[in-house]
Amino acid sequence: MSQPLSPVPLALPLPPAPSRAELTSHLVRARIAGDVATPRENNLSHYRKLANGDRHYWLGLELGERWADEQDVLAVMAERCGVNDDPDYRSGQDTIDPELTVAALDRAAAELRKAAEARARVLFATGHPGALLDMHGTLATALRSAGCDIVRTPLRVFADEGVIVQFQGVAVYERGASLWHTHSPQPMAGVLLGLEQAGEPLPDLVVADHGWAGRAAQQGLTTVGFADCNDPALFLGEAEGTLEVAVPLDDHVVDPRYYEPMTAYLLSAAGLAG
Repeated sequence: MSQPLSPVPLALPLPPAPSRAELTSHLVRARIAGDVATPRENNLSHYRKLANGDRHYWLGLELGERWADEQDVLAVMAERCGVNDDPDYRSGQDTIDPELTVAALDRAAAELRKAAEARARVLFATGHPGALLDMHGTLATALRSAGCDIVRTPLRVFADEGVIVQFQGVAVYERGASLWHTHSPQPMAGVLLGLEQAGEPLPDLVVADHGWAGRAAQQGLTTVGFADCNDPALFLGEAEGTLEVAVPLDDHVVDPRYYEPMTAYLLSAAGLAG
């Protein structure tokens, strides 16, 4: 039988963990879900490009020709993300279903709990450092305090004319003395190769987004990914069983603090809250 996990002292205090209903309301108010900022035109453009084989939109997954029909992509996004399922709806407001977001957070929390109970080796990474770095860092701190081995990326891993660095246990892409937003899978590919070359074990769990998550999942690693409604690849990966969990959310709202109630909910659901 699993033992209760010890409370975790976090580097920065979070708000109290909301109830499921409170979190759902917050997600809509903050536009993390509900009526999100990403317009329908942008969503459909990305779905079409993925279906047409543009690998930039595959986020490191190998999709082959299985998703060559844009309407199949839309159907999965309606089911797993909550966008409008009408193929004739071509422009205007699009949506993320907050109930689907919370359900995915519950599945993500189950993976975090399993990792904590196993004292697993976990790698965190984000292609959205301007929005999601604090969330990933808080989760990394919690799992480290619970006894997990948070992967330190090898030094001097280069990708896409930049370098991989870490803050608070979270791998990010730096270029020109700035942290960059990136969809590329190459940073994760470089980190995993660097670990293998150094004789270090690969992670038991990866918590990431964008190409960081897709590349890890494609390599067969258990992966929890966070994805916006215009990034369908991770949801297709989840549908195919390549990715363990894909959490639908707007991945860059106006202030990173808006993700704090969601982070508190995740920690509480995982049994990691103090």
